[in-house]
Amino acid sequence: MARVEPEALSHHELCRIFIAATLKEAQQVEKILSQNGVEYVVKVELFRTSIFFQPRNGAAFYVTTDQADYCRNRLAIEGYSRGIIEDELPLS
Repeated sequence: MARVEPEALSHHELCRIFIAATLKEAQQVEKILSQNGVEYVVKVELFRTSIFFQPRNGAAFYVTTDQADYCRNRLAIEGYSRGIIEDELPLS
C-alpha cells in the first residue's frame, strides 16, 4: 500500500495522525506507513511549532479511522512521537 489521492478513501472516515515539519520527516513517515501496508493521504497544512513561532507548512498524514491507533503506535516505535496527533476527530 502507499500514498493515495483523497478520492480513493472518500468512502471511509479519515483521521489526521501526524504532521511532518520537514520534507525528510515526511519521507520517513511515508516509508514507514508504506512498509506497513497502510493507505494514506498527505495534505499540506499550516501548523505552529510553538506559541512563539509563525505558522508554517507541514505535511499532514491521514489514514482511515480503523488504522489510526495502529499507525500512531508504529510511528512512535520508529521514533516519530513528536509529530503524532492524538485523539483527532474523524474527517468526514
